[in-house]
Amino acid sequence: MEQKKSQQSDEDIAALVQAGDVDFFGVLIHRYKEKMIRYARKFLSDNEDISDIIQEIFIKAYTNIQSFDINRKFSSWLYRIAHNELVNALKKRKKNTLPLFDLDTFLPYSIKDDSFSQDIDSQDTQKMINKCLDQLEPKYREPIILYYLEDLSYKEIAEVMRIPISTVGIRIKRAKEKMKFIFKKLGYRL
Repeated sequence: MEQKKSQQSDEDIAALVQAGDVDFFGVLIHRYKEKMIRYARKFLSDNEDISDIIQEIFIKAYTNIQSFDINRKFSSWLYRIAHNELVNALKKRKKNTLPLFDLDTFLPYSIKDDSFSQDIDSQDTQKMINKCLDQLEPKYREPIILYYLEDLSYKEIAEVMRIPISTVGIRIKRAKEKMKFIFKKLGYRL
């Protein structure tokens, strides 16, 4: 039975939950809990708040599972719920700070591709990235996080943020340009 659960797609499992086999929702929680925690950490720094928000995300997903279209990707639908919850949490806090990014996750895709100086140590680089991301507007910050850290496609990001796919590409491109400008403004070499 466990092997059967692990071989089924998220969408198939969601369909089983919609059909009344609610025990299968635990499989979805198991598959996405760590991803949701990682995603939330990019927006919030308080672990207690993160735990509460993750719980709220899964409660909303469970209570709204009947509205999920099984012909679409479950991950995009869940990230949309998470997006809404995190935006609401940020509004309540009235601050937009990000914790330090996991350097090994972020750098291989962005900064290193731009021939980033090798003489800066890891901790300093994390601080630089964090400073730059803190200065980005949320509309540019979120696509960068979703694309580089959560490995979502442009299409999935468009569904999460409810914007056209072309806008996702434009925002990611502009975010990179803005980050380069911010790096230079802060006195860092590229």
